[in-house]
Amino acid sequence: MKTVKSNTVVLLGLLAIVCSGCVSVSKQEQPTAILKSEFIYETAPFPSCHASTIVETKSGLVAAWFGGTAERNPDVCIYIARNENGKWTAPIAVADGVGFSTNGLPTWNPVLFQPKNGPLLLFYKVGPKPAAWWGMMMTSADDGKTWSPPVRLPDGILGPIKNKPVQLANGDILCGSSTEGDGGWRVHFERTSDFGKTWTATTPVNDGKEIGAIQPSILFHGDEKLQVIGRTHNDKVFQIWSDDGGVTWGKMTLLDLPNPDSGTDAVTLRDGRQLLVYNHNVRTGSNNKGRGPLNVAISDDGKNWSAALVLEDDPNAPSGFAYPAVIQTSDGLVHITYTWERKRIKHVVIDPSKLQLKPIANGAWPQ
Repeated sequence: MKTVKSNTVVLLGLLAIVCSGCVSVSKQEQPTAILKSEFIYETAPFPSCHASTIVETKSGLVAAWFGGTAERNPDVCIYIARNENGKWTAPIAVADGVGFSTNGLPTWNPVLFQPKNGPLLLFYKVGPKPAAWWGMMMTSADDGKTWSPPVRLPDGILGPIKNKPVQLANGDILCGSSTEGDGGWRVHFERTSDFGKTWTATTPVNDGKEIGAIQPSILFHGDEKLQVIGRTHNDKVFQIWSDDGGVTWGKMTLLDLPNPDSGTDAVTLRDGRQLLVYNHNVRTGSNNKGRGPLNVAISDDGKNWSAALVLEDDPNAPSGFAYPAVIQTSDGLVHITYTWERKRIKHVVIDPSKLQLKPIANGAWPQ
């Protein structure tokens, strides 16, 4: 018995050494680009949340979203959290729909944006539904600690509808906006040169019939060439291009990337590549209408895309994972926030230099 026990101990020790080496090799062979994955809050004074936004200020990250008993309910408010010393502050309500009707109205789709020289901007919507909402704006001079009283945007101006604006070389802030009324889903663009005091807007750039599109993200392709991509009714991500800094636009077309009628967001990285976060899925075949896998793709030209990451991979999660927001911070890292099962907001940090890419051929995510 002693000999058997002794041999067993030796064998287990050898196995432990071998397995330890295997684990070490595995980690070296499969580096991950995900540096952090966390919930912005664990508990909150609301059961449901959606439509997050994130921004970098000189004091750190700030995030916002809408929360309440359920989307469209009059108790839905805009909540803010700030990242201090690596930790998120507790959510605080900074805007609501009180005073607009007898019972109040819900708020929607906050968008944070930090201009190069100006206050932190917070855009959001108030109204009973997307077809009848209007734009609101607040500003902060202390990186989101305190906020100005809300101001209603001029008639016909909604502000950035879901995704962050961009600031052009001349200082103009260009906002991707959209409407969902009787004319169908149509994209237009709004511009301000004085941090939201005055505005101009384009007419819709699509007819809402051939392609129904909303919630655009704006990408840079050098000089004044812009590409815009976003959500559609047509089961694919849309694209449209401008050669003059967003003054005029070409014809809207569809990329060969699936879109299950769900929000997307994208950003131009400092190395010139384009990064897209979206649900690479279709509306049918899952319990959450395709808002199951949440994916990250990369492109050099905005037309040909490669698979980079799968952030979530449960196509049958009841409420899914959706409505991403994405930025690249001054340290080069990419920050993504998104709705996690309509219960919490998740925050993921990625090192884009470590992404391992595989081409997406014929709209199929590679295995």
